[in-house]
Amino acid sequence: MPAARRTAARNATLGDVAKLAGVSIATASKAINGREDVAPGTRDRVVAAAAELAFSPNQLARSLIAGRTGTVGLLTSDLEGRFVIPILMGAEDAFGAGQVNVILCDARGDAIREQHHLKALLNRRVDGIIVVGRQTDPRPSLGEQPVPVVYAYAPSDDPADLSLTPDNVAGGRLAVEHLLGTGRRRIAHISGDPAYAAAQDRTTGVRAALADAGLELVGDVAYNDWSEHWGRDAAAMLLAAHPEIDGIVCGSDQIARGVLDTLRDFDKRVPDDVAVIGYDNWEVLATQSRPELTSIDANLQQLGRAAAMRIFEAIDGADGVDGETGEHRLPVRLVIRGSTIARR
Repeated sequence: MPAARRTAARNATLGDVAKLAGVSIATASKAINGREDVAPGTRDRVVAAAAELAFSPNQLARSLIAGRTGTVGLLTSDLEGRFVIPILMGAEDAFGAGQVNVILCDARGDAIREQHHLKALLNRRVDGIIVVGRQTDPRPSLGEQPVPVVYAYAPSDDPADLSLTPDNVAGGRLAVEHLLGTGRRRIAHISGDPAYAAAQDRTTGVRAALADAGLELVGDVAYNDWSEHWGRDAAAMLLAAHPEIDGIVCGSDQIARGVLDTLRDFDKRVPDDVAVIGYDNWEVLATQSRPELTSIDANLQQLGRAAAMRIFEAIDGADGVDGETGEHRLPVRLVIRGSTIARR
């Protein structure tokens, strides 16, 4: 009996479809679910493979949970954090309503509480665990576990684990490249707490992009905290010392909001005199700024989806999490608004 027919006879899995189409399980899932980020030719191959194997979309859940509990644990340390929520939403979207049950546990930053929740999840026989951190600094590994574990946003300190984080170095570079593209050449950088990996990574990207253009930062990097108050103070100090500044990269949208306040106090027009770019794309801040704030979006919902797909791959029998280790930095994106390009 041909291999394809043997597979169909035992109820084809998503992994079978992916293998026959010559794509990853994640790509096969996207194609079957009609996602737009799949090339037409690839989608056609996946659909043809699914037809040959008699695999239908409503088999996705069964193929993932056959012989398992059909539950996945989401273990976070900061449920109220504005970075954690979109990651959890993205993961839940990928799991799909009614396909995989999700058990959400909040350790509230307490290591003992985290161990309690981990034990409870394993006692419930979850099929996998996504660990969502509150910042991009490395966090302690959970160690070897009997189920697949993916770390999202905060990487594990063990390179043997699989961690997915936003590419903050690329984000810093993207911010500067955008300002250079608008004609800015005298660029300053105001960021938050220098103890945070995010602050250091963004600065690395900022410096690299300027160096590629044969430029240097105006003044030193202004580090302090992630607040509007610091943005106001830092901008005042920089402009007093370097009135020639025509572009400012901010380490967060909160800092950028404070910078905009000071620029008005200095009678600087934004973006005509000085262009300002933030980071995080926190829409409640960015869209209510005057003018609206251009920002770097860390694509946190996509990060959550990617973590869920790694769990899917492991549950469905692919190499999945076991075949992938280390920190994987996922793309960020630029959201352009009126603080860098004048709206008319």
